[in-house]
Amino acid sequence: MNVNDLFNISDKVAIITGAAGTYGQNISHTFLEMGAKVIITSTNIKTLDKFCEELTDEGYQPFPYELDLASTKSIDLFVEQVMNDFKKIDVLVNNAVSRPMKDYNDVVDNWEYSMKVNATGLFYLTRKVIDKMIPMRKGSIINISSIQGIVGPDFSLYDGLDFDAPTPDYFFHKAGMINLTRYFSNRVGRHNIRVNSISPGGIFNDQDPEFIKRYNEKTALGRMACGDDIKGAIAFLASDASSYITGTNIVIDGGYTSF
Repeated sequence: MNVNDLFNISDKVAIITGAAGTYGQNISHTFLEMGAKVIITSTNIKTLDKFCEELTDEGYQPFPYELDLASTKSIDLFVEQVMNDFKKIDVLVNNAVSRPMKDYNDVVDNWEYSMKVNATGLFYLTRKVIDKMIPMRKGSIINISSIQGIVGPDFSLYDGLDFDAPTPDYFFHKAGMINLTRYFSNRVGRHNIRVNSISPGGIFNDQDPEFIKRYNEKTALGRMACGDDIKGAIAFLASDASSYITGTNIVIDGGYTSF
């Protein structure tokens, strides 16, 4: 097959959770630019509608759906609605993340809510989508993890600054996401469904200049990530170009974890 055909996803229906977030917007653009039918989801309808308007103004036609990963009922209704509207699901990108904890000493209720969304919601949605993919005998699931799921926090990056490392729940569920990727990949591989994860490094977002300087010095490429850096891996894992790849975690961190 011609390599250009391997990367063709114009016939695919793709779901992106947390589509209005920082990486979610770039992931959504990836699928739209490649001609796929793109279902964008969020719990925040106002934010989702705004993002949808921006995409429409750019000439794209996204399909916005409300989805609350803290509610199994919401997940059930969402999956059935998508199947009624599109008859299939080819790609699921688990990008949504809830970050209710504000610091290490935050109340444990916020830890529990984080797990409800980032662990239980992730698992339940993925299982529901897999049930729809199995009769098709194909599908690709892409979990957006983080380098914080494979290394511990470097607190020296934050010394003297007015913000701290990501909270402990984030490290917990991003690491769990990577191993859940392996579990699902081994369970559903016989149905020709592939499950992989991507672990991006820190993305530039107008942080404190001192933090940026420190972070840059810890990467082989000498810079933080930009939004476009995730696009290539998304296109690869969503397409037939990665048809023999499953259970893999692709690290996109400019060499941060190579030291």
